[in-house]
Amino acid sequence: QVQLVESGGGLVQAGGSLRLSCAASGGTFSIYRMGWFRQAPGKEREFVSSISWNGDTTDYADSVKGRFTASRDNAKNTVHLQMNSLKPGDTAVYHCAVRVRFTSSWLPLFNADDYDYWGQGTQVTVSS
Repeated sequence: QVQLVESGGGLVQAGGSLRLSCAASGGTFSIYRMGWFRQAPGKEREFVSSISWNGDTTDYADSVKGRFTASRDNAKNTVHLQMNSLKPGDTAVYHCAVRVRFTSSWLPLFNADDYDYWGQGTQVTVSS
């Protein structure tokens, strides 16, 4: 079993920044991709970003391109999501997810079903 713990959420004014982190633990496993999804009240969960474990491939939703940056620290089994120029529309619970099934590093994974384990989420609230 893989455990994922997110941190870094909070309340910020529009235009501000937050840095989310997701630490993976729990046994021997290979992580091929880590992703971030978000879910706002009354809306479906949507893809935000993902990064391959070797860091050579990152993907972003159009709504966050140029504002969010994913990075990883393999030594700590941790990924980060730097969120800048935040907007009220970014308000949501942010979940990290990992894929432990083999996948090529270049293959984009945009769907929740592509991932195997999920964190509980961290709330991000952006005030106007």
